[in-house]
Amino acid sequence: MARMNKPQIVDVNASALSGHRLRHYDIIMAAFVAILLLSNIVGASKPAQVDLPFIGLWTFGAGVLFFPVSYIIGDVLTEVYGYSRARRVIWTGFAALAFYALMAAVVIALPPAPGWPGQAAYEQVFGNSWRIVLASMAAFWAGEFANSFVMARMKVLTHGRFLWMRTIGSTVVGQGLDSLIFYPLAFYGLAGWPVEQLAQVVIGQFVLKTTWEALLTPITYMAVGALKRREGLDVYDEGTSFTPFRVSV
Repeated sequence: MARMNKPQIVDVNASALSGHRLRHYDIIMAAFVAILLLSNIVGASKPAQVDLPFIGLWTFGAGVLFFPVSYIIGDVLTEVYGYSRARRVIWTGFAALAFYALMAAVVIALPPAPGWPGQAAYEQVFGNSWRIVLASMAAFWAGEFANSFVMARMKVLTHGRFLWMRTIGSTVVGQGLDSLIFYPLAFYGLAGWPVEQLAQVVIGQFVLKTTWEALLTPITYMAVGALKRREGLDVYDEGTSFTPFRVSV
């Protein structure tokens, strides 16, 4: 398949890209996994509060400031390298989250050395319940795959035009699923989480994440353009198998 206004157009499948050297794919994968883990390790443990004009005090999880960057990288991956290679990165991130959860559980369970005063603080930061861990992993898995699927399908339907529409549209679906799955699974039925408050948090996090990514659309455009030029390709997912239950391309 060829399109005259693209540097090089290939269908996204193993045979089409097998002879093409992907110069930056591994770097983008590493960035995705690093931001995903850091958002969960550094940001998820701290609730923050700011005083916004016309709104008042607004409480949110600090990780929400950086977690949407993983969705931006996911958009870039799907747009430049196609759904199959984005799928591999999503599974890599999922495996990294699973290992982080296992490692945290094991390290917390180990008896601290006599005289070490940090066990309680360590448990407070890294000791998420398994309910929260599983909710986070389920929300990430569903949200990321939905984001990548919508991004890839819209690219084919729009013939590669309206990148802003694809990035925002896929984020609305992906972040919507992420918020809708995580908070009810993690907190529904717990003391201090009435249904009304839970609904407000779901809506608030969804709006904040989607707005944040929309504001970063110019950066997404620059990243996509630069990668397409450097890689010399622009992948369209025509004939792609969109099942999430595989890792191979």
